[in-house]
This record gives sequence, structure tokens and C-alpha cells, in this order.
Amino acid sequence: MSLELNYINNTSDSGFDEYEDDFISITNKVINLLEIEETLSLSVSIVLDEEIRKLNNEYRSIDKTTDVLSFAFESDLTDEEREFYKTQMSYRELGDIFISSGKAKSQSSEYGHSLRREVCFLFTHGLLHLLGYDHQNEEDQEEMFAMQTKVLNLLNIDRS
Repeated sequence: MSLELNYINNTSDSGFDEYEDDFISITNKVINLLEIEETLSLSVSIVLDEEIRKLNNEYRSIDKTTDVLSFAFESDLTDEEREFYKTQMSYRELGDIFISSGKAKSQSSEYGHSLRREVCFLFTHGLLHLLGYDHQNEEDQEEMFAMQTKVLNLLNIDRS
């Protein structure tokens, strides 16, 4: 098991440069908890509200800013294509996560916890979406949110 994580801070706020190690730790913890054995590759970008709004409008037809978007590479593949990639590639491409810097800041204040905790929560949420988790119904939501909380707690990413 190994990981290739591409991290891009597309803001001028250098405070967001410090989260790459957290993202690697979170991904490795999820890999261990889910007993994933293949090498994974994903990218995460911290973006401004304007950019995430454009992405949300273009890909989800929702013209408003959101806190995190994830685009799973495998979600658009047929079973045949998925099998091809599985046998031909040395890694599993998960997809892309985009986190809004503005939403992360405002939500951390709103929820009364650190910016680090909010950014890590949003990354974990996006990562779980890339791995097939969802929250479209109550049962799925409970499972996904329990996993998010477990990961953040195991890594001591607190609410302060």
C-alpha cells in the first residue's frame, strides 16, 4: 500500500500550505481502516470561493459556493473500463477534491473549532466520497459521518 497525493494551494493564503501532512495522515488512516491494499492516487486543491462556485455550477448545476467538492474518477467508468484500469495501472486513481478556503474559514468560526479541524473534516468528507461513501439516505449518512468522526478522533484532530 502506498499513496500519491498531489496538493495544490490555489489561494494566496500561505496558511493553507500546512495541511498536506494532515491529508496524507488522514488518507493513510482511511486506507488502514478500510483495509485497502492497492496504491492510491488523488489530488486536493484549496481554492477560492469564486472557483468552487464555478465548479459547482458547471458540474452540479448549483450556482452557489459550497465547502467541498469531490470528483471520483471511477464514477464515470464502465465495469469494463474499471477492470482495464485495475489490471493496467500500477495505482488506483481516486479523483480530485476541491476545498473552499473561504467556506473553511467561515465554518470553523461558525462551528467553534480550529481551521485545521474544519479543513481536515472537509478533506475526509471528500476522500470518503471518492471511495464510494455517500449521504443520500439516513443509513448511508450515519455510516459516512461515523467514519469521518472516527478518523479525525484517531488522529487527534480536535475541535479546538
